[in-house]
Amino acid sequence: MINVAEKLIVHQQVLKACSLCPDMVGPVVTGQPVESRIVLVGQAPGAKEGEFARPFAWTAGKTLFKWFNEIGLDEQFFRSRVYMAAVCRCFPGKNPKGGDRVPTEREIQNCSVWMESELDLLEPDLLIPVGKLAIKQLLTFDKLKQVVGTKQRIIRNNRDIDIIPLPHPSGASTWHRMEPGKSLLKKALRLIQEHPAWLDVCGN
Repeated sequence: MINVAEKLIVHQQVLKACSLCPDMVGPVVTGQPVESRIVLVGQAPGAKEGEFARPFAWTAGKTLFKWFNEIGLDEQFFRSRVYMAAVCRCFPGKNPKGGDRVPTEREIQNCSVWMESELDLLEPDLLIPVGKLAIKQLLTFDKLKQVVGTKQRIIRNNRDIDIIPLPHPSGASTWHRMEPGKSLLKKALRLIQEHPAWLDVCGN
């Protein structure tokens, strides 16, 4: 019988062949096909992630993994123990006005089937959405300060799943470096550190 890890490998092989969104810039970027109680949900890969063939491989990733290192998991261990998903799996391209283009609703919808399948396979206990776009796929809110620093709970397939949102670690954002974002980020990381799924992944 095929186990979950093997199913994830097959899933990612199919995912990497996806070409539904003509305006997206390939290749498809995925994390490791690791069976985990935790799923991190990013927004979309940046321009460098395709080159390195892994999510959060550039500047924002350095900040993100610094946060996780502070609560017990370095980058290599995190990548090997936590499943890394995203709202969209290809680079959306550049916005002519500056920065990366925000994926369209159709692109988000096209890509949502991949994460739905991953959640069905993994049945995680904890979701960590990173950034507004990712958080908005799971929770309803107006401002980041309403959700960062909180633990929310949803019911999916008759199972409780905790959600602990994080701000995006982009160098272009000052939110997590100024109050109230700075304090709310610390609170969110503490909630993650204390979560049973995180303790399990850390081996505690």
